[in-house]
Amino acid sequence: MPDPKDFSPVFDRLKAILQPYEPYLAVETDLPDNYSLNGPYSPRWKKELFFGGVQRRKNYVSFYLMPVYMYPDLLEGISPALHKRMQGKSCFNFASVDETLFAELGELAKKGFDKIRGERLAGNI
Repeated sequence: MPDPKDFSPVFDRLKAILQPYEPYLAVETDLPDNYSLNGPYSPRWKKELFFGGVQRRKNYVSFYLMPVYMYPDLLEGISPALHKRMQGKSCFNFASVDETLFAELGELAKKGFDKIRGERLAGNI
């Protein structure tokens, strides 16, 4: 029987949502319990932009997606089930794999990346 506190499958699946953006963003951290991506330096924000990350916690895995903080309109139309997973303005917590919600997060990440790329906030991504 799998360990109920083994969040490796959740972490791995959430990390996979962000990995397609590695060719365009910088991998800031890539550890078994912490993964994050940054964009290049942004003249507008005067720093590298944090795009997203995944962190394994004691009782859940957190998925961070900064574009939803920068552009709250990206959250318009998200499902009530995904909204229920929100903690704060850009964090979603999961204790188990939920392919439906992960697919929705994948779409949200794509929209966020496209928005940042379209506005050229982070240089040449």
